[in-house]
Amino acid sequence: MTIDTAQLEIRDLTVRYGPVTALDAVSMHIGAGAVTAVLGANGAGKTTLLRAISGLLRPSSGSIMLGGRELVGVPPDRMSRHGLSHVPEGRGVIAELTVEENLRLGSLGRHRGHDAVTLDRIYDMFPPLNGRRASSAHTLSGGERQMLVIGRALMATPSVLLLDEPSLGLAPKVVAQIFDTLRGLVETESMTVVLVEQNARSALSIAEHAVVLDLGKVAVEGPAETLADDDALRHAYLGF
Repeated sequence: MTIDTAQLEIRDLTVRYGPVTALDAVSMHIGAGAVTAVLGANGAGKTTLLRAISGLLRPSSGSIMLGGRELVGVPPDRMSRHGLSHVPEGRGVIAELTVEENLRLGSLGRHRGHDAVTLDRIYDMFPPLNGRRASSAHTLSGGERQMLVIGRALMATPSVLLLDEPSLGLAPKVVAQIFDTLRGLVETESMTVVLVEQNARSALSIAEHAVVLDLGKVAVEGPAETLADDDALRHAYLGF
């Protein structure tokens, strides 16, 4: 499925924090079965965009459509039933629970429109978790925690996965493993991934499409390969 198939459509989305406009009439099409990278400097509005899509923030105005269904107004705890999972920045595991207990929590709001993702499937995706099934989550390394929160989100069998800074603070080898897994999900499961990343080079390497936000507005969007090859754009917005 190509990026031209708009599974997630955002129209004139505006989000304000008091007098501050964090997103200003943002519109974009996020195609099904592909990775879309959302890039930009700190404060550009990337995290705000994901939080608005997943219902954690109520937009001042605008529309967010998933498969033709309006998401604005849907409570965050109901989003998984609409096929959307959000992995925020920060690796928020439940420290007192085991790895397997954390994963099982992810299936409670399972999207019923797809075949269930099994625990064995998650352990196949993230082999380091397999040997830690009975370990308390607080004993995991940073990379293992990131794998766990992504795995927990996948247990809800989403059609759309929102990821906020999954590479932050991780070793390059771990980042490569996580990104390889994301690419595999897109290729084998036709999952739609919206990836917010400060590491623009890595994000563009696995994305088909990219959107650059600047001060709450869409500055540039297009094929990821085109943006990666544009020296002037990279220097102006992406820092490499």
